[in-house]
Amino acid sequence: MTKKRQILVIGNNESGSTPELEKLAYAVGFEVAKSGSVLITGGLGGVMKAASHGAHDAGGLTIGIIPQDNPSYANEYCDIVIPSGLGLSRDFLNALSADGVIIVGGGSGTLSETCAAYMHKKPIAALRSSGGIATKFADQYLDHRQNVKIVGVETPQEAVDYILSQITA
Repeated sequence: MTKKRQILVIGNNESGSTPELEKLAYAVGFEVAKSGSVLITGGLGGVMKAASHGAHDAGGLTIGIIPQDNPSYANEYCDIVIPSGLGLSRDFLNALSADGVIIVGGGSGTLSETCAAYMHKKPIAALRSSGGIATKFADQYLDHRQNVKIVGVETPQEAVDYILSQITA
């Protein structure tokens, strides 16, 4: 049996999300599922819920790794819920569970996950037009280590294609 590819989608939670970000996240989740990959998110609202919804609608498998210790906090599109009980530390679990990461918008929580993925040299794609952390760090390294370049992309399909090219190479 071959391990399935696992792609983490990160971005704004419900308090910082917009309908435009959720539309992009839905499309990213849909493309992740179409590629045969497993979608991982933080399992809550906003971008996480929208990406899970998109993957669900495309017939994909969705995993939500939530900060709480009670699975009832997860959004309804999570097929598998991992209630970490780790609070904000769960950002590292999310990053380490993924083969690659796609950023849609995002604030400080998204930056934490991005940093965790960067430190562990995971391929990272950022939707340039989505604002927040994605726009701020697209097409650059986070620091002097130059672990991995955060590759800026224009579309959800480009984001998934880039991640797949890096994890199947």
